[in-house]
Amino acid sequence: MKAKETNLKDAYVLTTPRFDDERGFFLESFSLQKFRDATGALDDFVQDNHSKSSKGVLRGLHYQTEHPQGKLVRCTQGAVYDVIVDLRKSSPTFGESFGIELAENNVMLWVPIGFAHAFYTLSDYAEFEYKCTDYYYPESMETLMWNDSELGIEWPLFVNSIGEMQWPFVSSKDAVGKSFKDCHKYE
Repeated sequence: MKAKETNLKDAYVLTTPRFDDERGFFLESFSLQKFRDATGALDDFVQDNHSKSSKGVLRGLHYQTEHPQGKLVRCTQGAVYDVIVDLRKSSPTFGESFGIELAENNVMLWVPIGFAHAFYTLSDYAEFEYKCTDYYYPESMETLMWNDSELGIEWPLFVNSIGEMQWPFVSSKDAVGKSFKDCHKYE
């Protein structure tokens, strides 16, 4: 497993060897020891999640105020644009974001505790998997507004046939996310 630093402190793009031949491919999608060696993170994972989304669906920017989660994310089918925002007040990259296209390959993103996370589906559909360092607590989950101008995230939104920007499909909860100014911050 190889780790490449992002512009955000403690967040990494990870790659694992992938072996392709006429039969298909093989890759080791996760090894705790290799993950720790590559990132220096000592986190343990307790829950795996798998979602499927249609083109234009945006999920996030999610975080938990209590029981915060670190996430190791990957796209196993299709393609997504993945975004994280550093909500740690003590971090030198507090308030900054990072975005990357993830597709069905051997690339993953390590999202440490203290970050908000979202993804936007670029392909007709996408399947997305993530390992979490804590369990999901719905009463603790909050949403940072995906299009807060203070964050300046440049989402690769679609343009329809008459040249208009196509807004993403979001859940009712995600449509009323908090502004960066008002959202929960971590120490």
